[in-house]
Amino acid sequence: MKNRIIFLAAAMAFIMMIFAGCTGTEEKQEPAQKQESTEKQQSTDKNITSDISEEEFIKKASSQKIDHVHGLGYPGNDKGLYIATHNGLKMFINGEWLETAGQNHDYMGFQATADGFYASGHPEKGSDLKNPLGIVKSTDKGKTLEKIAFYGESDFHFLSVGYKEKVVYLINEEPNSELERGVYQSKDQARSWETVKMNGLEASTLGMMAVHPENGGTFAMATKEGIFMTDDYGENMRKSGEFEMVTAAAFSKDALFISPVQEQKIKMFKLNPSQEGTAEELSIPHLNHDNPITYIAADPNQEGRIAFMTILNDLYESEDGGKTWKQLLVNGKIEQ
Repeated sequence: MKNRIIFLAAAMAFIMMIFAGCTGTEEKQEPAQKQESTEKQQSTDKNITSDISEEEFIKKASSQKIDHVHGLGYPGNDKGLYIATHNGLKMFINGEWLETAGQNHDYMGFQATADGFYASGHPEKGSDLKNPLGIVKSTDKGKTLEKIAFYGESDFHFLSVGYKEKVVYLINEEPNSELERGVYQSKDQARSWETVKMNGLEASTLGMMAVHPENGGTFAMATKEGIFMTDDYGENMRKSGEFEMVTAAAFSKDALFISPVQEQKIKMFKLNPSQEGTAEELSIPHLNHDNPITYIAADPNQEGRIAFMTILNDLYESEDGGKTWKQLLVNGKIEQ
């Protein structure tokens, strides 16, 4: 019992870091000022565009250590696994690490979609963009960012968007011009917002959210009390299974992947939403108690292709549904 208490306390400390939204340098970042920059950016009413050519915008990644990750996923307009970092996007494509030559913003709440991605966060150093970015969208691998909502007002650590049916869910941590603190959803790509009622959510924390790739009304909320699901846009929530301290969640077309703490170990399970109570434990590499899983991604276009990232920036990917795993990053190090 004593060992279990010690383990849960340590795991909870790291989980709360995740749920608190990484209150580090990004929270303290000063509003961006106009400065000379190696990348010229043109900002219109709707779009933020880099003037780097399409051919030069994606380049081979330099050797580096990634310190902060705020999301990962498989955009449908590319073949690779994307990682949103403190310094822009990194992509693992055809066995090689690539990165963007511009628009290297501190992306948060990154969500891959069928035609690109949504994100929030803060502009890169030297940019003349407003801080924070609000919600932005890209359909060209990050070269152009469309301003969707709350530009210059808010950043959202907890943001989730449907892959095909682009229902947007967010946790608003600080009031802005439209929203008070709380959980909200939009069915019209952020033009209007409704409070997510979440009746039946018996949890003391809110955390990572996951939306079904084809049904925007189906989403899940990870909490320290377990995983809660809904099929009616969050009107009513139900607990799935007897898991505790779920730190990450992601939907594929037919399953929900979650990472809970169970039996004093960090684990991963595959749930079948259509068969309540059905859970298959996946065999994952051993993770120490101070290295919980923070993000999971499932590729809607390639069955069995899933990835997960840990708080210490270890990245693993499987192409056979979790039977075998390949480690793509060790402690966030890209070595070319």
